[in-house]
Amino acid sequence: MPRIAPADWTFRVWGAVEQPVTLDWAQLERMPRRDVLCDIHCVTQWSRFDNLFAGVSVPDVLALARPTAAATHVLVHADPDYTTNLPLADLAAPGTLLATHWNTEPLSAEHGGPVRLLVPHLYLWKSAKWVRGFELLTDDWPGFWEQNGYHMRGDPWREERYGRPDPVRMRRGKSR
Repeated sequence: MPRIAPADWTFRVWGAVEQPVTLDWAQLERMPRRDVLCDIHCVTQWSRFDNLFAGVSVPDVLALARPTAAATHVLVHADPDYTTNLPLADLAAPGTLLATHWNTEPLSAEHGGPVRLLVPHLYLWKSAKWVRGFELLTDDWPGFWEQNGYHMRGDPWREERYGRPDPVRMRRGKSR
């Protein structure tokens, strides 16, 4: 499990953007904060209700980089060498956070601290722990679990747990 000191944490937004951005912990801390109360759902069929997360709104972070009109998807990068994919619309949805706190306490390393992604309307594997960046893409490319048979989107209300791997996309994803 990665143990990242906030002073050593950085976050990048790059790819199909007008202005690539790199944030450090101090810059993230100066951004407006918000709270999100949500339920979380794991692909292994458990849920936890009424979680209070706090952090920085993902749409605020994306606005700094200004995604291009061609950007449709995002490959989320996290430690250690983890990725997951998301449609840009899901990442930019209300309630998505770069979360730094859970139930009023700083996120522990076990829960993805110092910063984890929170995408509360999708299965929890899309809410990457130890998040380090968003690579904006003009096409949908699989992340780690998607290359291994998980669904490309992961909507719990549609039971989108497993998908059909696309061999062409899997090769591209592994070449990163």
